[in-house]
Amino acid sequence: MDSLIPFTTSGALVDCVDRKMLVVLRDGRKLHGVLRSYDQFANLVLEDTVERIYHGNAFAEHWHGLFLIRGENVVLLGEIDLDQEDDIPLRQVDYNMLDPYHKRDIADKKVREDCKARVLYEQKGFCKEGGEGDGY
Repeated sequence: MDSLIPFTTSGALVDCVDRKMLVVLRDGRKLHGVLRSYDQFANLVLEDTVERIYHGNAFAEHWHGLFLIRGENVVLLGEIDLDQEDDIPLRQVDYNMLDPYHKRDIADKKVREDCKARVLYEQKGFCKEGGEGDGY
């Protein structure tokens, strides 16, 4: 049956349906959920979705439930190995405790990226890149 499906971007997702997946979005968010559906544009539907944030050796999860993702926003899609999922050397903490640290990490990264872009533009002759979220 699988041989009847052409191997295209969306055709390659057939084997991923009903499996727990990690999706990294263009804005840097990391979503974990069960892939339930997709279309020819690689738009995804995740069920039981949680957003994970990380800081140091800790992580926190924020429940989203059913989540529709536009295909152009997907940077990475990978299957989560359920046998090794619980073996991660990180401790889970409350989302509200970790969120301020995570936001500070994002702000620090933006400052570093802006500084890098300014040096590349002013000293190395590179052109300015696109707007927000155009990093990929």
